[in-house]
Amino acid sequence: MAILDNLAKGVKDFFVEEGPAARPLPTAPAPALADLGPGQAQPEQRHLDHIAQLLAGDGRDFHAFTKMVKSLAASGLSGPLLYQTAFNAFSAVTGLDLPTLLTSADALTQKLADDRANVQERHREKMGETVPLKGAPSALAQLRNQEAQLQADVAALSKQLADKSQQLQEAQQQVQQESAKAQTALASYELANAAAAAELQVHQQATKSFLINK
Repeated sequence: MAILDNLAKGVKDFFVEEGPAARPLPTAPAPALADLGPGQAQPEQRHLDHIAQLLAGDGRDFHAFTKMVKSLAASGLSGPLLYQTAFNAFSAVTGLDLPTLLTSADALTQKLADDRANVQERHREKMGETVPLKGAPSALAQLRNQEAQLQADVAALSKQLADKSQQLQEAQQQVQQESAKAQTALASYELANAAAAAELQVHQQATKSFLINK
């Protein structure tokens, strides 16, 4: 019968170790995430490998059951028949009942949630949003601290530059004022000196003219 053939084929595919040329099992499409980079429609392979390792068990858990479902789905089964057939075959092989299988599903769901919480916490530490309880801050956090310190230094230097610029402007004004006063004083002196020299010359010539050879 076709159903028995599909079941036999699905069970065979489930227990045969996948090699490089093995046909890939169908997987649910990954949800779109707003935080993925531009043009990044799928998660990185290292993250897929991490999740696969996280879910890897002893072949007697809900993750193994989902592999059985995927294998039978690739053989043409679908809907309630797919899941009932997969459970019957899986239960026959592992001896697990449905409540135990569903408990395993809850455990895997919690495992994913806990791992996600840990990754998000490490991400916050990496971004410098939180301080790690142990060890030094992340490289990114250290760079953020360095950036903040440099910004503070630049702000301080900018203030110093503004203060020095103001002082320079005031000094330049004082130089101009003192220079103008000095020039005025020199001009006044030159006038006084010239007047005195001229008067002295007049008196000197008059003295010579009137008193010599008289």
